[in-house]
Amino acid sequence: MGKLLSLLARDDSNCCSPQKYDVFLDFENAQPTDGEQETFEEVQRVLRNSEPILEEIQCYKGAGREIREAISTPTEEFQKKAWQAVMPLVSRLKRFYEFSTELEVVVPKILFQLCSGPMTPTQHLETQQALVKQFAEILEFVLKFDEYKMKTPAIQNDFSYYRRTITRQRMSSYNGFEHHDTREVTNELANRMSLFYAHATPMLKVLSEATSMFVKENSDIPIENTTETLSTMAKVCLRMLESPNLIAQFQREETQLFVLRVMVGLVILYDHVHPQGAFVKASNVDVKGCVKLLKEQPASRSEGLLNALRYTTKHLNEEATPKNIKNLLAA
Repeated sequence: MGKLLSLLARDDSNCCSPQKYDVFLDFENAQPTDGEQETFEEVQRVLRNSEPILEEIQCYKGAGREIREAISTPTEEFQKKAWQAVMPLVSRLKRFYEFSTELEVVVPKILFQLCSGPMTPTQHLETQQALVKQFAEILEFVLKFDEYKMKTPAIQNDFSYYRRTITRQRMSSYNGFEHHDTREVTNELANRMSLFYAHATPMLKVLSEATSMFVKENSDIPIENTTETLSTMAKVCLRMLESPNLIAQFQREETQLFVLRVMVGLVILYDHVHPQGAFVKASNVDVKGCVKLLKEQPASRSEGLLNALRYTTKHLNEEATPKNIKNLLAA
């Protein structure tokens, strides 16, 4: 179990004071309890592929030159070169998509563990820190993947070329063009992949839809259990980052940035799942505190996360969002 500094405490004895979340989430060393073990191992089998996928999409170069040559000079030679350049990339895009479907399966299982039963969100965070850590790792992966994807227009260009090519001419006519993975991308799979990559933030869409589906399919678990778990976790992350004493508990320097990303991911996910979103006055998420904390960070750390709040949230630009929040994020 993770190291806990204390239970929920209040700022002072005034019953109307805001709550301070002095729970330390051990994102570095949390180990599963017996009750977490089965779900933990299943999720871990999926998460072990997250880093290789991030490395692959980060260095994704695309086949832009070969595709341009094939279009401008549509000879058999140039078309074959383009095909041979695109096919390994399509196989890579297929792996990315398949990983998203694996996340789609394990996310509801984590949420069931963290949101069901008689325990409060804080008690879940205290006693199930290994699963909380895994959920945080999924959030960080989603933010990173989507950031890389948005910076890589070659992904959609390559896949569009692939789809145009197989539509125009069936594989049987590509003598010598076929790649060993070609037949694995069926028309049905290609359609699903096309819808996936059409979104600016495809992994966030998968995560938010999986969370919404969890709420829908588990009607015996009130939606508040899920949204309060997300908001409480976000508040704990904010509190950890605001407290030098809690930051001092980190053993690795990069953990602070990890918690920062997780906090932002929780705000975004909450905004997609909660009917009113994260930005209304009655929201249980301290968006103002999160944004102020982000703006205190170096631009190299904060700009991408601020942009994620600006452009990947669902309710920011609605009328119910207070002007001060809009102005804070617009600045």
